[in-house]
Amino acid sequence: MLIRIVEILFPLFSITALGYFVGRRVKPDLSHANKLNMDVFVPALVFAALANKAFDIGAFLPLIGAATLMVVGTGLAAWALARAIGIDPKTLVPPIMFNNCGNLGLPLAVLAFGEAALAPMVVLFMVSNLIHFSFGAWLLDHRVRLLTVWKVPSVVATFLGLAVSLTHFEVWPPLLTAIRMLGEISIPLMLFGLGVRLADSRISALGIGVLGGGLARPLIGLALAWAVLQVIELPQREQALVLVFGALPPAVLNFMFAERYQQEPGKVASMVLIGNLAAVVFLPLALALVLD
Repeated sequence: MLIRIVEILFPLFSITALGYFVGRRVKPDLSHANKLNMDVFVPALVFAALANKAFDIGAFLPLIGAATLMVVGTGLAAWALARAIGIDPKTLVPPIMFNNCGNLGLPLAVLAFGEAALAPMVVLFMVSNLIHFSFGAWLLDHRVRLLTVWKVPSVVATFLGLAVSLTHFEVWPPLLTAIRMLGEISIPLMLFGLGVRLADSRISALGIGVLGGGLARPLIGLALAWAVLQVIELPQREQALVLVFGALPPAVLNFMFAERYQQEPGKVASMVLIGNLAAVVFLPLALALVLD
C-alpha cells in the first residue's frame, strides 16, 4: 500500500519540482493563469466529479454532518494554535482546515476501498470545497460577501453537479468527458504554480511548513475524525473514509487562495509541500487503522 501511495504522490512532487526549476530561472507571472484555474478549470473538475457518479444524497446526510464538523473543527483548532504561537490565523487556518480531498483523496479512496467508495468520498470533497470557496474566501478577504457566494464558479459547479446527480440526468458522454479533461488541467497547473512560488520562499518558511502542514494538519484531522465518529454513527466504509479524510495533507488550492489574496503565499506553499511529503507517513498509518 505504501508503494501505491507513493505512486499517487510522485506526479505531485515531479510537477512541483518542474515549477520550482522554472521559477528559479525565469520567475513567470502566474496571476492570470491562477485566476483562470480557479474560475474555469477547478469548477470543471468539481462538476465532473459530482456529475460522474449518480447517488442518493439523502443517504449521505450523516456523512455530510460528519464532514462539516471535521472541517469546522479543524478550523477552530487551527485558529487556537495560530493564536497560541503568534502566527496570523489567515495564514495558518486554511491549510489545516482544507485538505487535499480532491486530486489525492478521490483516487486514494478508490485505490483502498474500491469503486463503491467513490460516492462517499465525493460527498466529503463537496462539503470541503463548498466551505473553502465560501468561508475560506471570506476568511482571507472580509470584503467577500457570503450572501453572494453562489456566484463563485466552483459553487455554481457544485450545485449543477448535484442537480445532475439527484435527477439522474445523463450528461452527453462526449461533453462530460470534455469537461472532465478541462478540469484535469487544474491539478498540474496548481502544482506547477506551487513550485514557482516555492522558488521565492525563504528558508524561514520551513518551520511553519513542518508545524502547520507536516504535523498539525494530519494530527488535528485524525483527532477530529476519531471524535466525530464517537458521536455520529456511520457505515463501516464511511467510518474508514472519514479517518482517511482526517489524515489527508493540505490542499494545493490553499496556495492559490493565498496567492490571490496575497496572504503570505510563501509560507502557505511550504505548508502545502511539506504536508504532502508528510502524507507518505500519515496516510499509511491511517490506512493501517481501517484496513483489515
